[in-house]
Amino acid sequence: MRLVAFDEMLPDKSGLRPCYTEYQRWLEQQDPARLTEKTRDAERVFRKTGITFAVYGDEQAAERLIPFDIVPRIISGAEWRRLTQGLEQRVQALNAFLDDIYHRQEILRAGRIPKELIAGNAMFLPEMIGVRPPAGVYTHIIGVDVVRTGENEFFVLEDNARTPSGVSYMLENRETMMHLFPELFQQIKVRPVENYPQILRQSLGAVRPDNVSAPPAIAVLTPGSFNSAYFEHAFLADQMGVELVEAHDLRVVDGHVAMRTTEGYKQIDVLYRRVDDAFLDPLTFNPDSALGVAGIMDVYRAGNLTIANAPGTGIADDKATYSYMPEIIEFYTGRKAMLENITTWRCSEPDSLKYVLEHLGELVVKEVHGSGGYGMLVGPTSTIREREAFAAKLAARPSNYIAQPTLSLSTCPVLTEAGLAPRHVDLRPFVLVSDRIRIVPGGLTRVALTEGSLVVNSSQGGGTKDTWVLDD
Repeated sequence: MRLVAFDEMLPDKSGLRPCYTEYQRWLEQQDPARLTEKTRDAERVFRKTGITFAVYGDEQAAERLIPFDIVPRIISGAEWRRLTQGLEQRVQALNAFLDDIYHRQEILRAGRIPKELIAGNAMFLPEMIGVRPPAGVYTHIIGVDVVRTGENEFFVLEDNARTPSGVSYMLENRETMMHLFPELFQQIKVRPVENYPQILRQSLGAVRPDNVSAPPAIAVLTPGSFNSAYFEHAFLADQMGVELVEAHDLRVVDGHVAMRTTEGYKQIDVLYRRVDDAFLDPLTFNPDSALGVAGIMDVYRAGNLTIANAPGTGIADDKATYSYMPEIIEFYTGRKAMLENITTWRCSEPDSLKYVLEHLGELVVKEVHGSGGYGMLVGPTSTIREREAFAAKLAARPSNYIAQPTLSLSTCPVLTEAGLAPRHVDLRPFVLVSDRIRIVPGGLTRVALTEGSLVVNSSQGGGTKDTWVLDD
């Protein structure tokens, strides 16, 4: 791993990386004032479209636009092929792991991971033991967060295997760029991402219940308009041409889940849910939930409904489980992981906890079930008081945290008032799993817009940019 940030456009004295050659030629011909105006145009497009996200705990600005940078992140075709091979291996192992954990538990019997990792994990659902989803697929949509530290150094930061979000921004980013700079897409061969909704619908249809022969009825289940990702729920339902439903639209009828329509209740075969496990079924999980459907788990266990992603998949994107992914991949695929993990200290282990407490100023510490950049400590940018407060949290609940070294994430240029400037980025490719694995060429590039910041999450002030995979 490198200590100096690798810039994906201009890495060092060797000059411009080849994948940026055509873009740089175009960029040199542009008037800076035109580019600034195009940035304003992009903001107007996003505001008009209503592309916002909710910020929890921020009553003054509950809905915000995600800042969009007009300089694309460019990945060569060869780089993308290497990435996709590693992603395919990883999601195959994740699905095999989930099937094993809820059935024979051979990986536990072999002693490759500790039993406590599963038995004491809040994301493990005993209700899923012995249940095999239609087509044997647990994680239908996975967002794998990948970071880069050098020319050929890619690492997986985390696996989002429950309800990964962000794909709507990937699609809107591309549409906006094509609207603002149509000439660029005529000059540079960029692989398309706009067919993702159609591929998603095909993928979901391929994992319909065994007793459904006709084209399945698909719906997107949303918690409602107050949810931070509601725009994406509505966007994907619209783009797929399927219904967007809430809990009050659904009920169990004759052993199936049915949706209320003007012509009565219509059977649903595949439910792309964006509701957390705990709220899916008040009869099985949280009895106070108003976001789920009473009896839906009985329908699911009977094989009359596909739920994507399957209940209980949270055990696969738990950050403590992440620390064992090299062993998990090798156990189920028989090969070493093609995409490496970041070194991870499990604070539940006394020696690791001691090390983390002694090196808090150097590490990034995260909650094992956390997301969105919440509940974490970035040691190098923290204050003494923040580290002291976090040390108390670690001492009180060590099993709730993992720690990792502070990586020097790669940078990509962004447009600032002073011109182009490097900012740290990560990448979330979206992997679809059904009868086969499908990966749309690109993904969501998140960028830390504050100079020197390593936090790319939109909830923490990060932005996004279009991701180009070259057709070469």
